[in-house]
Amino acid sequence: MYISDRWKDYEVLDSSQGEKLERWGRYILLRPDPQVIWNTKKTAREWKKLNGHYHRSKKGGGEWEFFDLPQEWQIHYQLPNTTINGTDKLTFNLKPFAFKHTGLFPEQAANWDWMFNTISEEVKKGREIKVLNMFAYTGGATLAAAAAGAKVTHVDASKGMVTWAKENARSSGLEEAPIRWLVDDCMKFVEREIRRGNKYHAIIMDPPSYGRGPKGELWKLEECIYELIEKTNQILADDAILYLINMYTTGLSPAVMSYMVSSIVCKSHGGQVEAEDIGLPVRESGLVLPCGSSCRWRN
Repeated sequence: MYISDRWKDYEVLDSSQGEKLERWGRYILLRPDPQVIWNTKKTAREWKKLNGHYHRSKKGGGEWEFFDLPQEWQIHYQLPNTTINGTDKLTFNLKPFAFKHTGLFPEQAANWDWMFNTISEEVKKGREIKVLNMFAYTGGATLAAAAAGAKVTHVDASKGMVTWAKENARSSGLEEAPIRWLVDDCMKFVEREIRRGNKYHAIIMDPPSYGRGPKGELWKLEECIYELIEKTNQILADDAILYLINMYTTGLSPAVMSYMVSSIVCKSHGGQVEAEDIGLPVRESGLVLPCGSSCRWRN
């Protein structure tokens, strides 16, 4: 399992009865989690010191209940090493919004570390590394890649998410980094890049289980993922260094992801694939909470 265990500003404190208790900087949030199917004793004292609680509705969706939580706040993530531009941490602007989210998936830090180290190794050799980050959300992977010295193309179908990612870049001191911000349907963007003949040394994607593009294009992961891997493989450079897919769709196991990437990317580019669950340590139990899965290819 890939474990995101280097956080200082975030931690899972406890989990029980379908919910996880988290610390985001100074603030304690309680949010539903479908993986938490156990009813263990609630031992953490923070269960009684909540700043915000997201209540899931039996009819779908839900709503936030706030006790003492600002509309927006920041947390920081320390990078594995100081970057070429002197940056040593990433800064994220958080705010509670629709369907329990805060604007960040902390478990992805394990992937940020991996791509940061992989890209940094190549940049230090004098190579120019072009990165494509799709379904890029609020830009965690974009910032890690840019901090490592890469030129990044950030693509997401939501204008609001791209705006939020730009704010995170500014807060992280990366507003002048070579990042191209695009609001676009990811599949259509890849198809245009194929026609243009553009290539990338690293491709990162975190596709949703379901979604719609800027013009209402319907996306269902199980029906689209194999085609997406085939098409992104066509814009992966011959001297590419990494390819990463992260998924939260329960029906697609790490083994299935590994098989797809091996049968397409390894067949044309060589290299090695590994896929694992990704998770966060839980303070009270000492165990690790699964939070999806990731498939990594490296040449």
